[in-house]
Amino acid sequence: MNPTTLFYILIAILIISFIIDKILDTLNAKHFDDKISEKLADIYNEDEYKKSQAYKKTNYTFSKFTSLFSLLLSLAFFFFDGFKLVDNFARSYSQNSILVALIFFGIIMIGSDILTTPFSYYKTFVIEEKFGFNTSTRKLFWLDKLKGLFMSIILGGGIISLIIWFYQLAGKDFWIYAWILVAVFSIFMNMFYAKLIVPLFNKQTPLEEGELKSAIENYAKNVGFKLDNVFVIDGSKRSTKANAYFSGFGSQKRVTLFDTLINDLETDEIVAVLAHEVGHYKRKHILFNLTTSILLTGFTLYILSLFIKSPVLSEALGVSLPSFHIGLIAFGVLYSPISEITGLFMNYVSRKFEYQADNFAKETFGATPLITSLKKLSKNSLSNLTPHPAYVFMHYSHPTLLERIKNLEK
Repeated sequence: MNPTTLFYILIAILIISFIIDKILDTLNAKHFDDKISEKLADIYNEDEYKKSQAYKKTNYTFSKFTSLFSLLLSLAFFFFDGFKLVDNFARSYSQNSILVALIFFGIIMIGSDILTTPFSYYKTFVIEEKFGFNTSTRKLFWLDKLKGLFMSIILGGGIISLIIWFYQLAGKDFWIYAWILVAVFSIFMNMFYAKLIVPLFNKQTPLEEGELKSAIENYAKNVGFKLDNVFVIDGSKRSTKANAYFSGFGSQKRVTLFDTLINDLETDEIVAVLAHEVGHYKRKHILFNLTTSILLTGFTLYILSLFIKSPVLSEALGVSLPSFHIGLIAFGVLYSPISEITGLFMNYVSRKFEYQADNFAKETFGATPLITSLKKLSKNSLSNLTPHPAYVFMHYSHPTLLERIKNLEK
């Protein structure tokens, strides 16, 4: 395959992916005004439902603009030799391939962040503010940006440096060492993310003694689940939206409850949400997801190793001198259709897992408190209760609220 043909294949992938996403978004938007199922009729009153519809439509319009901007920016970079310009700039400072790659990706990352930050700012301080969700301050917004940038530089830069180093040492077998690196990193982060990363952005405190902690401890004891670490995170410093999540393994496992969740739900509803999270652990969903992610990473790195030495990848992006970092960009676009397919599979499995976790909560604590908690959480986040089935199939990692309630009521 010659570089010109590959160039237009890359362009076609970008455009086709954009078109598919826009078709799905449009189909979904046509259901915004659908009548809500009777099973969900008690979630919104008339005014609240109108607010929910307005929120969905506002985000839909905003998404159309931002995604079009992203596509045009990507196409401009392809057609006007953006990758070549950045690569030449990086090479003017060093001939060391690792340093060149770090400068290259650093410029791409920072440039992209500068161009997209206004959209993020508008989303936070206009859209989320308008609908009563935003509680973040401008100072916190910019601090989060700086911390995120710092994390990307340290972690992302470190990983890409090691992968290129493996490539220099092992040639086409680099993928084995890169896979081991990513696997170890993934396991480490899964275990210690809550201890090492979360504190950079949020304050976590052990759940205080009282009715809620006693109820949680009693439930955990009843289902034979050792749970010494229940933390409350100050999610309210950024948003009114609520959440809860499970992380870690063994002695490092912990449940984290957003303070907004505690404020929005009754004690039995919070325990029901916790029961759902325990269900994920008991049914080994966390282990499955981690293992599958590692296997898919290994598969991707192996495929990368088959193509990365081809000069056509770099030449397709206008760079005459073949290099790992340029080839990685081209490969990333080429691989995206496969990534979409694996993403569909993971979403399908995730939806099945959500049913299983719901069933575990129903069997060990009861369906009613989980149903009422799901309804309250949907109401408080102005969730879309009438999504298009095709949109759900492509994008949802959870079943729709209606499907979950029907399952719980069986």
